[in-house]
Amino acid sequence: MNTFISNVVNEVIKNHENYANLVFVLPSQRACIFLKEELIAKLPKSSFLPKIISIENYIQELADLNLIDNTQLLFEFYDVYKEFFPKENRESFEAFSQWATIALHDFNEIDSYLVNSNAIFSSLKDIKQLDKWFQNQKPSQLAINYLNFFGSLDVLYNALSEKLKSNKYGYQGLIYKEATNNLEFYIQTNLNKHIFYVGFNALNKAEEYIFQEMLNNNIATVYWDANETFFHKSNEAGVFLRKYKNEWNYYKSNPFLWTQTIEKNNQKTHIIGAPKNITQIKYVGELLSKFDNFNKTALVLADENLLTLTLNSLPNKVKNINITMGYPLNDIPLANLFEKLFKLYLNQQKFNKESEEQFYYKDVLNLLNDPFLNKFEDELLQVLIEKIKNENSIFLSANALKKYISTEEQDKLQLLFSLFIIPTNVNLIIEQCIYLINKLKTFVEGVEKEYLYRFYAVFQQLKTLNLKYQHISDLKTLIHFFNQLLKNEKLSFQGEPLQGLQLMGMLETRVLDFETVIITSVNEGILPAGKNEFSFMPFDVKKHFKLPTYQEKDAIFSYHFQRLLQRAKNVYLIYNTETDGYGAGEKSRFLTKLEIQNPNIIKSIISPKIQSSKEVFFQLEKTPEVLQKLKEVFSKGISPSALATYIYNPISFYEQKILGIKEQDEVEETIAMNTMGSVIHDVLEALYKPYINVFLTKEHIVNMEKQTNGLLGKFFQKHYLNGNIQTGKNKLIFEVCKNHIQRFLKQELQLLKNHQLKIKALEESLTTELIVEGINFPIKIKGIVDRIDELDGVIRIIDYKTGKVEAKNLKLTNFSVIAEDYKYTKALQVMLYSYMYSKNLTNKNINLQSGIISFKNLNSGFLKMNFSENSRGKDYEVTLERINEFMVELNQLFIEILNPEIPFTENKNLPF
Repeated sequence: MNTFISNVVNEVIKNHENYANLVFVLPSQRACIFLKEELIAKLPKSSFLPKIISIENYIQELADLNLIDNTQLLFEFYDVYKEFFPKENRESFEAFSQWATIALHDFNEIDSYLVNSNAIFSSLKDIKQLDKWFQNQKPSQLAINYLNFFGSLDVLYNALSEKLKSNKYGYQGLIYKEATNNLEFYIQTNLNKHIFYVGFNALNKAEEYIFQEMLNNNIATVYWDANETFFHKSNEAGVFLRKYKNEWNYYKSNPFLWTQTIEKNNQKTHIIGAPKNITQIKYVGELLSKFDNFNKTALVLADENLLTLTLNSLPNKVKNINITMGYPLNDIPLANLFEKLFKLYLNQQKFNKESEEQFYYKDVLNLLNDPFLNKFEDELLQVLIEKIKNENSIFLSANALKKYISTEEQDKLQLLFSLFIIPTNVNLIIEQCIYLINKLKTFVEGVEKEYLYRFYAVFQQLKTLNLKYQHISDLKTLIHFFNQLLKNEKLSFQGEPLQGLQLMGMLETRVLDFETVIITSVNEGILPAGKNEFSFMPFDVKKHFKLPTYQEKDAIFSYHFQRLLQRAKNVYLIYNTETDGYGAGEKSRFLTKLEIQNPNIIKSIISPKIQSSKEVFFQLEKTPEVLQKLKEVFSKGISPSALATYIYNPISFYEQKILGIKEQDEVEETIAMNTMGSVIHDVLEALYKPYINVFLTKEHIVNMEKQTNGLLGKFFQKHYLNGNIQTGKNKLIFEVCKNHIQRFLKQELQLLKNHQLKIKALEESLTTELIVEGINFPIKIKGIVDRIDELDGVIRIIDYKTGKVEAKNLKLTNFSVIAEDYKYTKALQVMLYSYMYSKNLTNKNINLQSGIISFKNLNSGFLKMNFSENSRGKDYEVTLERINEFMVELNQLFIEILNPEIPFTENKNLPF
């Protein structure tokens, strides 16, 4: 393959014999490596290699300034800001950083394009004043501050530039500006050298000036990577090249190197639409798995956020890979540890728990579950987690945690407990994080050591900067800068840059050529990028001062896209077919243009293969061991709630009764429904217990009302442990419980006006055994009835429900459905209580009713079992005949559960 770099090297070798005085300047460090390899392969004799340098380093040499780190630049800028703004008008470092990054971006462009700073800042201030035209109205203080801000930008810009230059540092734009000032001296001292500028396209004003001066002094040659289509006026990719060719004086008498004619007859171009990012990347993996050789193959991610997904989707055939993009630190698992730690600290401040040294339980659990911390003593950490859930404490201190384990175990977790001591000084918090990293490094290996080193470097940088500048004064600002560093810092990959698959971003493809090119996310808003302007300067101001706008950025991407494809033999362009909710993200216009120019393009739409499969119900066979366990369960005693679980889902019954799996305890921050139900049950039991076998009177109920508050507090303490019921949702739930009980007692008062009521039993344990034909052992049934009373001679079996129950749930004319539908399980429960109660009676001739009192439906009163066949009929008597009919159907349910031939089958139509 005849690449652009090989053409340049051939040309230079043909025209030059002494290579030591040659200098090659390229757009990127990566391009330097490829050029160096090409020179080594083609130099005809042993020789010193020419100097090969990236444009960034080259400009720093010209300027005699070093490039300052972005974070350090922000710290320096705040130093300057503090000098010009009095303390009372000064913003905090965190607030300052929100707009300072935009201002620095503008400063960078102003210097790179050699714009007169006084003129542009003066224009900007005037425009803002016009925007805030007040006529006869007095401007607000906010508006005055807004205008003063834009008036101060020029002062801040000049002060920052001078301070940086005095320390031999500069941001990129300032370095370019200084390079132009030093250019005359550089030319005079390098007349014996020849500089080759290779593969450039969109130059800023400073670069244009440098290139032209070097060309005019005959000590430089510029090799442009262009073909004849770039010079068609309709092609936005050639905007810059056309400008240089037509406007530079040098090209009025010298050839433009090069405008090549590139034949694309053998190029195969595929445009593939794929729904969503994951389908794009999975398709790339399938595509690469069909390749035999990955040399001279480039996988270009237009959206570099897909790097992680791509790395996880590459086929095993890809043995060698060179990745030019860094792995963002905020995507590394270790970042979660510090995120959890800082959230622990921030929420302590949020909940005002500093004085008690307590922490929110969710933050503590998140920290204890972190995989890196579990490398120390994972079993002990799990013990702590279990204890926290059991104790139900919403806020925890380090001392409270220590009480859960022995003194010896506390010593093992000394590092963990040190994290719960928050230093008052921000620098000490940074030291604490560095200490944690140093401790972790002995427990990790492989790539995790590299993770630790990069985070160690981040915290060291924060430490050094804050010791020097002391701008980070509180935890919130520290976390802000830490997160900012994580977004900007990347973990570099190591690999052989000249072998295997080349995985890169769009800008890294400059100057390089590949036989096979795969580009993903070729969508509007990504390639080219959208119109997002990260600047204080309006579009018109930028156009007037010839600063770059989104239009120029579109032209830059268009050039890179077309240049990358021009020499490739196989091209795969993949785009996302799914637009977002606002209609954005459609196919890139670059693809539409290609389709118009080349009718032979192969277009296709792909989608994931959906494998249809028959719905298979999960089944568990009843082995001899399972049957033995079932026999134990039914011999020991089966409850109505267990039967309800079987009707709901046999698999859940199997998990609970056969495997003995219980729901894991969780910290109950907001009172759960089951806790609320337990409290109401216990309060009612305590209220009515002194009056068992006594006919209730109005005085009894009034006395109960007086005790309600105290009993509620007592039983919430019992069931809710350390939970707080004084504030928030829990306070509301407490009041709801109180309201339920008070309304219930008022109903009881109304009942006593015309009826006689006697409490016969509370929380009565009922048990009985029965023999079922076909089952070779007696079945024991057990249950606890909330209340049994006698109302005007009628025995009532009552079950309390805190949830909503309606009369229709207890209307039943045919018992055959009771074991088939979950909605009848409440009727099953009270009928089974009736059966057990009747079995223990010596006098069978009683008037019996059974039903439910629903606290969410108290207005309906006592909801009774209704056996009437009429829609509005009432037949509430629970007779022995009806109990026997019910038991016939229930026996069939027992037979089904204990039948070895009927497996436990998952219920696919769960009611909830």
